[in-house]
Amino acid sequence: MIKAENIRKHYGKLEVLKGVDLHIKQGEIISIVGASGAGKTTLLQILGSLDPMDKNPTSKLTINNVEINKLKDKALAKFRNEQLGFIFQFHQLLPEFTALENVCIPAFIKGTSKKEAETKAKKLLDFLGLSHRYDHKPDALSGGEQQRVAVARALINDPKVVYADEPSGNLDSESAENLHQLFFTLRDTFGQTFVIVTHNNEFANMADRKLVMRDGNLV
Repeated sequence: MIKAENIRKHYGKLEVLKGVDLHIKQGEIISIVGASGAGKTTLLQILGSLDPMDKNPTSKLTINNVEINKLKDKALAKFRNEQLGFIFQFHQLLPEFTALENVCIPAFIKGTSKKEAETKAKKLLDFLGLSHRYDHKPDALSGGEQQRVAVARALINDPKVVYADEPSGNLDSESAENLHQLFFTLRDTFGQTFVIVTHNNEFANMADRKLVMRDGNLV
């Protein structure tokens, strides 16, 4: 599903990633751990096409048989919208919109009709136990509820891969545990591949594979 070869990244003179090689199979849940500054989030952003890797003739990133580093901006944006989902530590919900509207946004960008998008969003929110929260805005939701809305938003376009950056970092221990179990339920139900950066060792150890980053590379 994901094949990364010799992934390198510089910010000015600072070398953050030093030739990462990685192969992730379809349906795997992968955790990435390591000290702050090891390059975890940078790697996740590159794997998710949010940040470009350094141009190098031996570097390549392939997701679902598409060579990402060869796509032009418009094609890359379309691929990202249709095949990738993202869950962030701070939810990134738009405060002026309801839970239902927030979930629908990626579908609207894709060109899905309002009726179809809302029907799918409601099914996801129902699946996540939020059938009573359709019309609530983020400030009326608990932290755990906001994160589940963010999960529904990540799933609305049936992505092949879901990337999560410290998804339980701002949750209490019970909500974090519920979210962690949810990822496995989603994988078993919908078959997505999950790539998750986390500082939660208990969660990291639950993954199919735990990858450790140190000084810009996997060890």
